[in-house]
Amino acid sequence: MNLPADVPEITATELKNRMDEGDAPLLVDVREHFERRIADLPQNGQIRMPIGELMARMGELPRDGEIVIYCRSGNRSAWAVTLMLQRGYAKVFNLKGGVLAWREEVDPSLQAY
Repeated sequence: MNLPADVPEITATELKNRMDEGDAPLLVDVREHFERRIADLPQNGQIRMPIGELMARMGELPRDGEIVIYCRSGNRSAWAVTLMLQRGYAKVFNLKGGVLAWREEVDPSLQAY
């Protein structure tokens, strides 16, 4: 699937600010299970949904709230956002740069991988 150039995104800094203000959207981690043992965003009620399970489990995600999808670098999550937009989710965003951007912009103590 080709990704559109206009995938809605949020930066790590913007997301961190919203989390700090208590206004965090639902976070969905589409990485593989082993990846979150290496590095992850702070616990905020994330839904763990590896990209290979997304199509089968998408119905578990609310259509009426904001959702931020993340992965390691932002590529898998951009693909997931595109799929969700095509299926009627209106307020879904890619975490630009993924966990690597979170490490760079917010928490340099995270392990790079």
